[in-house]
Amino acid sequence: MQLVLASTSRYRREIIERLGLPLTASAPVCDETPLPGESALETAVRLARTKAMSLATTHPDALIIGGDQVALLDGQQIGKPHTFDKGVEMLRWMSGRTVLFHSALALYNSHTGRLQEDVGLTRVTLRTLSDAQIRSYLTREPDALHCAGSAKSEMLGGALLERVESDDPNSLIGVPLFRLVTMLQYEGVEVL
Repeated sequence: MQLVLASTSRYRREIIERLGLPLTASAPVCDETPLPGESALETAVRLARTKAMSLATTHPDALIIGGDQVALLDGQQIGKPHTFDKGVEMLRWMSGRTVLFHSALALYNSHTGRLQEDVGLTRVTLRTLSDAQIRSYLTREPDALHCAGSAKSEMLGGALLERVESDDPNSLIGVPLFRLVTMLQYEGVEVL
């Protein structure tokens, strides 16, 4: 069975490729706008599911991996800023505080219609950052504007962080890899 990642994120792809399995990636079809009254957990799970299932017609005999990440602070979802000014605003708000990242994972078997879902939770405490540090980071790491809260830990963003608490270090980058291995085994795919 073909293994397909419903994402254009090179970081998600690199994490999954560590398993040594043949993998293709395709852009999912998904509106990432949170629904009214939806919790961060619900948003992340719905988007991961939607992304995975959006590729079912183009990949009818595949295991399709969907993922999404939503950050939460003070009961408010933190999305992707997309603009420099919004990124500065978000990082000012998050500076010196602990943010909860919900990294949802969906594995959809497009042949059988079986869907598995799970969420990795990561608590991230950011350093207290000056405006100059925030602006320097966003200037040097422009791709961070397409990450939840501009917190892109896998590159220069690691310098933003003071503490990370998670049961899977891959979750913060967007793929709860430990859970994915279990899901794949349930579908008969042995990694080892």
